[in-house]
Amino acid sequence: MDFNLALKLYTAEQVKNGETLAAQMAGVSMYSLMQRAGMAVYERFLHLYPKSKNILVICGKGNNGGDGYVFASLAKQAQLNVQVFQLGDVTALKGDALRAYQDWQSIDGVNNDWDEWNTALLEADVIIDAMLGTGLSGEVRSEYRRYIEQINQIHTPVIAVDIPSGLCANTGAILGDAIHAEHTVTFIGVKQGLCTGQARDRVGELHFCGLGVNVEFDSIEVESALGIDHQVVSRLMPKPNPTAHKGDNGKLLCVGGNQGMSGAIRLCSSAAVRAGAGLTAAITHPSSLIPLQIGCPEVMSQSITADLLRDTENDLTKRIRWAEVLVFGPGFGDDEWAYQAYQYLAQEQKPKVVDADGLNILAMLSQRCDGTLVCDNQRVITPHPGEAARLLNVTTQQIESDRYSAARQLQERYGGVVVLKGAGTLIYDGTRMYVCLAGNAGMATGGMGDVLSGVIGALLAKGLPISIAARLGVVLHSHAADINVSQHGQIGLLASDVIGTLRTAITQQIDRT
Repeated sequence: MDFNLALKLYTAEQVKNGETLAAQMAGVSMYSLMQRAGMAVYERFLHLYPKSKNILVICGKGNNGGDGYVFASLAKQAQLNVQVFQLGDVTALKGDALRAYQDWQSIDGVNNDWDEWNTALLEADVIIDAMLGTGLSGEVRSEYRRYIEQINQIHTPVIAVDIPSGLCANTGAILGDAIHAEHTVTFIGVKQGLCTGQARDRVGELHFCGLGVNVEFDSIEVESALGIDHQVVSRLMPKPNPTAHKGDNGKLLCVGGNQGMSGAIRLCSSAAVRAGAGLTAAITHPSSLIPLQIGCPEVMSQSITADLLRDTENDLTKRIRWAEVLVFGPGFGDDEWAYQAYQYLAQEQKPKVVDADGLNILAMLSQRCDGTLVCDNQRVITPHPGEAARLLNVTTQQIESDRYSAARQLQERYGGVVVLKGAGTLIYDGTRMYVCLAGNAGMATGGMGDVLSGVIGALLAKGLPISIAARLGVVLHSHAADINVSQHGQIGLLASDVIGTLRTAITQQIDRT
């Protein structure tokens, strides 16, 4: 069976609607698909936990539970000690799920009484989660929630069938509570919710099995999103031209680093240099100039005061004319200096990246209904969920409850390309949605966004279209972090460490082609 992770992602509705037709096209019955799903989980279990003897299977009333019964039958026939618990009365089972239960009974399979639950839970080597599938829409009911909590408390390895129970298949949001799985085996098509947001904390390692109908399924359904990882680097990154000079790699201007925030502009401009920008200049607050000059001598650094920014012809406007691409927002602040600089930069008809406080100024302009500087199709915006919430005038919780919808709304309002940061960063260009499958929890530290802005800016300076620059920048940034973590661990990962491994992230992939 094919357990390689498919990059095409789908909604739960797409999989539900498409699997029946795909099965018909392949000449496979729906019950045969259920048997294959149970077998896929069983094979994965054997591979992962070959020495485990005590298995607890907890089944719901739908087809997810049917997959669990198929697994239980296979495990019992292999002489393993299988404890099966059914949520709700077995009389509620119908269709293929009922048939799987009857097959379980035919080999003398017996469901456990619930008074045996606590003992079975403590004795289990592995738990198979077959409670709630992709059809879950509302909050998990209390009787299910109770068992989810108990399973999560004991830290026994869990393999989730298709999706961890309690997780929304479309959004990745936790619907009240959700199973914390070590592994998830998903079928037919990878659900888009498995790859972003809170799902990244619950899915564990994701395995895919097409059940022998994925080719037919792919011909029926068009993916809702595309998962991308470091493998796209070799396809999207321009190869160095032997005759190239620095001018060929673009002129980039980074603006930020207001008083007390010199680190932000230093990280941003340093990342741009490391990502291959030909010429990088930076304009910053006078108090940030010396740290920037010392920390990154390769960047042409200048400072400017708020008073000088009031003049129509100043050092910033001159640098803007010189530059081909603009990056602004890192360490911007929200004082007169920031607002003056923003006005000059935002009105330019050039590719640009806006991050951090630049996004907060943009949100304020949007709420004032100043449409002149709000929509820009030459701009990449890189909000984290909090900044996205301000841009859409909603709560951060609302953003995280449906990150896909939030990315679409941001693009509709602000134009260009939206990079919604977080676990499973989303990149949406108005046409296609991309999900970054790379990255790690060590990246949850200050300055990472500044580095990302610089990387995307450098790629734009190289002449890449904004959609390609955005998704390549996100993947390079995450891959560089993954390389560093593989060498030194997640704890203590710094934004400057990621800058240090950017070269490796780029050259590793280019050299493979």
